[in-house]
Amino acid sequence: MNSNESKVQEILKQRGIDTEAMDDMTEDDIPQPGERFKKLQEIYYVLKVSADMETPYWYNRLWWEHDGDLLEVRRARAVAGGYAHTTPTILPWEKLVMNKTKNVRGAFPFPWVTASFFNAQAEALMNEVDAPAESEADAVSQVGAGGGNVTASYGEIICLAKKFGMRKEDIPVLVKVSKPWDEVSVEALSTTYAKMLPGYDQFERIMDSVVCMFDSYAIPQGREVMNYYLPLQYGFDGIMKICDEKIAEYMGEAGDDGILGMSRGYYYAAMKEVAKGLSQWCQNYANKAKDLAARESDPEFKKNYEEIAEVMGNIAHKAPSTFREALQMTLCLHYGVVNEDPQSGQSIGRLGQVLQPFYEKDIQDGVITDEEVIELLELYRLKITCIECFASAGVSGGVLSGNTFNNLSMGGLGYDGLTAVTPLEYLIVEAGMRAKTPQPTLSVLYDEKTPEDFLMKCARCTKLGMGYPAWMNNQGGMNFMLRQYGPEGMDVVDARAWCLGGCLESAPGTFLPLNYNGKITMIPGGASPTCGTGIHFIALPKVLELVLTNGVDERTGKMVFPPHNQKIDSFEKMMDLWKDYLDVTCQIVNKVNNLQMDIWRKYNMPAVASLLKGGFLTNGQHIGQMGAKYNATINFESCGTVTFINTLASLKKNIFDDKAFTVDEMVDAMINNFGFKTSYETGVFSPDFRENTEEAPKYEKIFAACLNAPKYGNAIPYVDQLLVDYEEYMFPYVHTLYSYYGKPLYMCQISVSTHGPQGFVTLARADGTLSGTTYSDGSVSAAAGTDKNGMYAVFESATVYDHSLCQNAQMNLKIHPTAVKGLNGTRKLLDAVRAYMRKGGFHVQFNIVGSETLRDAQKKPEAYRDLMVRVAGFTQYWCEIGKSIQDEVIYRTQYDEA
Repeated sequence: MNSNESKVQEILKQRGIDTEAMDDMTEDDIPQPGERFKKLQEIYYVLKVSADMETPYWYNRLWWEHDGDLLEVRRARAVAGGYAHTTPTILPWEKLVMNKTKNVRGAFPFPWVTASFFNAQAEALMNEVDAPAESEADAVSQVGAGGGNVTASYGEIICLAKKFGMRKEDIPVLVKVSKPWDEVSVEALSTTYAKMLPGYDQFERIMDSVVCMFDSYAIPQGREVMNYYLPLQYGFDGIMKICDEKIAEYMGEAGDDGILGMSRGYYYAAMKEVAKGLSQWCQNYANKAKDLAARESDPEFKKNYEEIAEVMGNIAHKAPSTFREALQMTLCLHYGVVNEDPQSGQSIGRLGQVLQPFYEKDIQDGVITDEEVIELLELYRLKITCIECFASAGVSGGVLSGNTFNNLSMGGLGYDGLTAVTPLEYLIVEAGMRAKTPQPTLSVLYDEKTPEDFLMKCARCTKLGMGYPAWMNNQGGMNFMLRQYGPEGMDVVDARAWCLGGCLESAPGTFLPLNYNGKITMIPGGASPTCGTGIHFIALPKVLELVLTNGVDERTGKMVFPPHNQKIDSFEKMMDLWKDYLDVTCQIVNKVNNLQMDIWRKYNMPAVASLLKGGFLTNGQHIGQMGAKYNATINFESCGTVTFINTLASLKKNIFDDKAFTVDEMVDAMINNFGFKTSYETGVFSPDFRENTEEAPKYEKIFAACLNAPKYGNAIPYVDQLLVDYEEYMFPYVHTLYSYYGKPLYMCQISVSTHGPQGFVTLARADGTLSGTTYSDGSVSAAAGTDKNGMYAVFESATVYDHSLCQNAQMNLKIHPTAVKGLNGTRKLLDAVRAYMRKGGFHVQFNIVGSETLRDAQKKPEAYRDLMVRVAGFTQYWCEIGKSIQDEVIYRTQYDEA
């Protein structure tokens, strides 16, 4: 408690006002979720993540049947055919239906994107030999052993990628589907052409050392925002009709574009196939529901099946006419996009604003109540939670921690520049408070115009401990949009339509006129391809380590970079060498990833995403041909920012300023882990645990100096200036790198879960953290246990540079539940958020949970199946998170006062 607050409380007590009563003032009890949700959640809790081959079989069959067809049409037919042939599964208590696969918690491989992993696994299984060696990123990535993860084979179930279970009977299908793609998948083709690059061997060394976390083809879509406008306005039959009209207009006509003009006719032919497949997918569910209703004896279940049949039959052809139909339509579209590629972060966008017209009409007409809407939103949460991303362990565990980041944003500003908060968004928050699931995560676009009661409701939801909603600075987001997309014509109106794509990737949007209920509502939606797939998570501290070790990875003994062979006799020389190694990394990784994404967009062009966000109403081009409105979306992603800054501060002070040690002495201490056992040996990945070896006394002095060096997050200018220098260097540098769209890259500063595996491969650091320990989380969070001056000092350090220069900045905080107790605690939490936003912070999110609870849950995960925590830009079930990330979350500084 600060001195001013103490003085206020003293005055209140003198006047007979009991401040403790204010602190203990409670809020209304939160109702339990509906019975349908409870039953379906219990089913979810016992399900395992199942790898299914039905959709890949049909995709494969239709792709090869149409060999020789135009690629965009061939791709559309294969994608659409996968949907049209997916077996519909409907559980008795569902009101909203559809799944990724016939399994409720299912996923499937995409061998046309990357076949080598599946072919190697399948061949080993068929021949009953040992599985092939993992990539380095896969090997050092951990997947939580609890919940629905299948981390080991058992019985007739085979474990794939440390997470997914596949029945042995499906292995022959995996072989049949994967083998034809062995040399023509996106992975295979891009590797063939990447090997022509002079520096390809350098790229392999970078990937093997996990300086860079993963390839672009691993998750080529996502980190973007859905746009539901077209089907909500026209329905699938209406879209097919428009396609016919456009085909008649454009087929055979180049217009004024001799390069891409002719492709407009092919685009509309492809989009007709997509709409046809989505329509049939919905109709299959309608038919299934009719069949179930005809055979159901229970009147309640029978009525429910009949309602499902009616809803699905309607949206199979027509634009939605009710809130339930509109919500079901958006769910169908969302599943449609996440099923066409391995991807994460296909964000829902500002759904409460998009669906407000449907909600408003149904309430006015008396056909639905708020409680019935909340029930649908609860069931929607469970549906989104079921979405899985089938990828390697390095991606699913090392990056995603099993989450797929389907972010739902609320608030911000509308087309008219006024608050965009709608009555439906209050119910979305309410559903998130009752129905506790990790997805969709919720994000508040905080603006000074946002209604106070909505902010208080969101703050109350945050303090329940599920990790959502997180808080974003709406003005900061708009400023980034105008800076980044101004050259493509973005104005202030479209800047207002932005929201979160993926966990924290700011994504551009646009407003479109929904004509419904006799009026036009300008609804926001996504207007770009992926806002992420560029250079994936460069381990900043690892690059610095390699500068100090002259390019050699002492952990493995392998040479990663060409030796610089220079004496590091000044801080400036060290930083110049770091910049050189960073540039070597970025130049080759960017070229290889550009090749990967260029081949992806040529052979694997987005189908459903191109219907929703391509040039359907404008230029008649798919997303791969820059059919979206905004295309300067590809980023550079970094990891371990604050670990890097703290390491620089220690090196600067101890070696170059105080001259207490030499570079050689520091490198020796790093290699020997300051005389302690490594995290690999102890199995503990947070810096709160150390076990001596007999070498410890030798390094005692240097270790103490590293620990006591100034640390970021304490409002110390000596350290904070290093962050300013880093940001001011990186902003123009990253803009010198260009994407496959011919647009400059930009900075993305988040960690997701990469700070676990990338910390794992890094030696002890000069900030005092040991070999293998997890990096600092986020990008402006203080390193765990190093912030000694309170939350507001962290805010001070975090805002020493302009956050709108970059796509994002990530701040994670942990507060003990007692610090935000009661109504007064909710106000304190909101005041903390408001203070940070007003200082220019872009993002802040909270874990409201005690460390003692997390420690107990780590020991007894089976007793905490429903415990959720905020990892980075997402929430996940505790038992499904790898241990290195669990250790880091436990050790984050816990604030006992908001």
